[in-house]
Amino acid sequence: MITNVDPTTLADEPAWRDLEAKLRPFLAKRVAGADVDDVLQDVFLRIQRGLPTLRDEQRLGPWIYQTARHALVDHLRSAARHPHTQAEPPEPAHDPQDNDDDVATQVASYAALFVSRLPSPDRDALTLTELEGLSQKDAADQLGLSLTALKSRVARGRDKVRKALEACCHIILDSRRHVVGCEPRAHGDPPDGCCT
Repeated sequence: MITNVDPTTLADEPAWRDLEAKLRPFLAKRVAGADVDDVLQDVFLRIQRGLPTLRDEQRLGPWIYQTARHALVDHLRSAARHPHTQAEPPEPAHDPQDNDDDVATQVASYAALFVSRLPSPDRDALTLTELEGLSQKDAADQLGLSLTALKSRVARGRDKVRKALEACCHIILDSRRHVVGCEPRAHGDPPDGCCT
């Protein structure tokens, strides 16, 4: 995590090398090895262009990661739109245990933590439909509700879980809207076991 970075030090070459050492592993988990340098260069260009517009110098670290995530998403979108320009499909350079399915499973487990924090009516509706896999009609019957009432609780619960998850974590999606990364937010309120 990048913290306590003074924007004035980014004029020094050692500061850029230090920043590169922190960003390279972050990017290498998400793109193929050959593309890391391209995305890193794009991130540095965006930082150079955006520094004059930075309003709160204390938010520089999170702003740099946000800039890196935007560059990464743009790279993934470009790769998805122009697959024929690549000799072979990119193979993300990451540990075997750190694949996209694992990240998506992790984020789903985080969502389950937030479901458990919901008030009872919404929690019960989401637990039955989203976690236990019941149809909304069966869940409505089990809870003694009309289908409309259950759908309302499910929608309200999903919205609350989404907002809570977005408040504690930044979820990175690829061009197909699949989860490819999850980073804790600087001032989020994660429950135990979330975004660690």
